[in-house]
Amino acid sequence: MPDNSSPFDDPLADLYGKLPDPRRDQGGAPTPGGAPTSRRAARAARADTGPTDARPPITRPPAEPVAAPRAAAQPEPQGRPTATQTQTRPAPPIPRPEAGRAGPPPAAGTLDDLFTGRRSTDELGSTPPPKERRKRRIGGWIALAIAVVIIGGITLGGFWAVNTFGAQIQGIFAPDVREDFEPGIAQGEATITIVSGDAGPQVSQKLYDAGVTKAPTSFYDYLIETSTPFTFQPGVFRFQQQMTSEAVLVAFRDPANHLTNTAQLPEGLTVEQTISRMSEQTEIPLEDLQAAVADPAAYGVSASSLEGWLFPATYTFDPGTTASAAIQTMVTRTIQSLDAAGVPVDDRQRVLTVASIVQREARQSEDFYKVSRVIQNRLDQGMQLQMDSTAQYGYGELHAGSASTSGEAQFDDNPWNTYVISGLPAGPISNPGDQAIDAAMHPADGTWLFFVTVNLDTGETVFTSTADEHQAAVNQWIQWCRDNPDSGC
Repeated sequence: MPDNSSPFDDPLADLYGKLPDPRRDQGGAPTPGGAPTSRRAARAARADTGPTDARPPITRPPAEPVAAPRAAAQPEPQGRPTATQTQTRPAPPIPRPEAGRAGPPPAAGTLDDLFTGRRSTDELGSTPPPKERRKRRIGGWIALAIAVVIIGGITLGGFWAVNTFGAQIQGIFAPDVREDFEPGIAQGEATITIVSGDAGPQVSQKLYDAGVTKAPTSFYDYLIETSTPFTFQPGVFRFQQQMTSEAVLVAFRDPANHLTNTAQLPEGLTVEQTISRMSEQTEIPLEDLQAAVADPAAYGVSASSLEGWLFPATYTFDPGTTASAAIQTMVTRTIQSLDAAGVPVDDRQRVLTVASIVQREARQSEDFYKVSRVIQNRLDQGMQLQMDSTAQYGYGELHAGSASTSGEAQFDDNPWNTYVISGLPAGPISNPGDQAIDAAMHPADGTWLFFVTVNLDTGETVFTSTADEHQAAVNQWIQWCRDNPDSGC
């Protein structure tokens, strides 16, 4: 196999090629008498000749005879090479530094210089090439790109956190600022009803709901900031809209704003709840009101109870008004609403029963007419209504504070429980308002048979036509209740 190797393929070969051959003199000829061939022999020879202070000069390695390259096609000659088969190869030139680069040229030396430490392989060999500037520049650009990406990510994350949690962050690092209307912009009129047990937080929320204050906690925060003790008396109080909290407190202290003999009754209350609030807000004793509602016939009502007939509204009675006169006023107002909705006289009790269920079941005003349609569709198909509000009313837990029906209430056998009976319950379960009565007379168009409120905070309700769709909505409601365990499920 042809030999194409070069001494420059091996770094050690290049190094040893630069060192002088001790077996030859400076001219390249063999040393007379046989020069020592090892360091030990050289030291012995110097011992024989005696000590000397002269250090052998460092000379450039002489040219070294090398074998001439052989042609690949010719056979290798036998025996010793002749003069025509050898040639003298000059010592490789000393590499010079490139233009613009400073650095010493490689130094010549002997093998003893290398082993005694007077020279190093870096000095005897070629100077290592410097690292390429291009690689350094590429590494710098990569580091810069990584830094830009990290800084950009932190910046975008900061913007996202501020936009998403700005209010919470401000609440942590900055003191709360009470929201309040500016002085001098109050207008209109508003009333709120305070019942027994209401304190600062409840009254503050009612003021906000009536449009009196700017935020649900405005008035309560004002009382805390000013360290103002105040006891709230039950009754109806008159204010303007868009008032400052300071002005609200002044209005509370003015007896002229306490509307005596005025009762404010919201929709969906039962007869028992209605007369209880009336006694708190007016001068009429509770015992007189209880006696007044005991005989529905005295007011032209043929039902066994006035449930559903005491219209929810705000009433102001003249001083000395009797309990019977007050109840008659409320029944008369209900008849006016029935006539306005076009309810026949002989159908009033049925419509009030449907309307009372709509009032209790619908969470948003636009759902009133859909709930009425579900009731009508189920009655038309002979299905049980299965309304939780009817089961809770019949069992006495209508106002227990939970939207879910207990097992005891669901299976209790009473004439109002639509989980047990077929058709409508025995009578109304609450006092409906104008919209509920109108919805009972004019249900929306649709094929819905089911509905479930999937978010009790917003009142979002899902209406469906099949049992599978309804079950999916029920599962959504169950999951919401799991995520919001303190929201009245």
